[in-house]
Amino acid sequence: MPKLKRSESDERATDFVESLDRGLRLLQCFGTAAGPMTLSDLARAAELPRATARRMLFTLQRGGFVSGDGKLFSLTPHVLTLAASYLRSSQLVTVLQPVLDRVATAANEISSLAVLDGDEVVFIARSSPARMFSGGLDIGYRLPAFCTSVGRAMLGQLDDAELAARLKAMTREALTPHTETDPKALLARVLADRAQGYALVDREAEPHFRSISVPVRRYDGVIVAAVNMGAHVDRVPEQELIERFLPLLRQSAEAVRSQLL
Repeated sequence: MPKLKRSESDERATDFVESLDRGLRLLQCFGTAAGPMTLSDLARAAELPRATARRMLFTLQRGGFVSGDGKLFSLTPHVLTLAASYLRSSQLVTVLQPVLDRVATAANEISSLAVLDGDEVVFIARSSPARMFSGGLDIGYRLPAFCTSVGRAMLGQLDDAELAARLKAMTREALTPHTETDPKALLARVLADRAQGYALVDREAEPHFRSISVPVRRYDGVIVAAVNMGAHVDRVPEQELIERFLPLLRQSAEAVRSQLL
């Protein structure tokens, strides 16, 4: 009898390292509370047995990622080496950071780059004019995709049926009184954004902030990120986003397309 060929899913299941997965989950749980956390709190947050969480913590402590006295545990700055490795190795950041710098200088506003991670967007690069206080969205900041201009710009890559299902399945909690949460209305908005080539969100993600985004496509047309610019509603009207910011964003996204693989 011929030997059955192992499927790719079987190989992935065999290669899965449960202890590593648990350790990474435990690291992520530190962000659920401010300040040091107890062993019991971390075990509960990671849904791990207390003894397992304890072994993981001491392993992470030995690697320099966690500090603790046996009762209270905290992350160390060494954790940032993981984020730094991503940023150094990301082609998107390497190619688009100079572009963000030029756009921010030209518009005298902050410009950011985001990618889609599940149902959220993650900001991975930004640039601010030298004169401006560097406030706003920090690198690594996460927001729901459904109510952000970068999120809607990237969700537009899905076909209509997949997009409708994705929006319906998402957690859609209102972040402001202006946040649209109805999946049918959101579907209509993302489809309209896809048709016009940009997304504009007015006070849906933050109470006094509006932003405009365009998708960033790689050489074959696949959307891999989005670039945006935004401003306080009292300072920049919606029409100015379209007339002054949109051309800069479109030009920048198109300029890097051939460089992204």
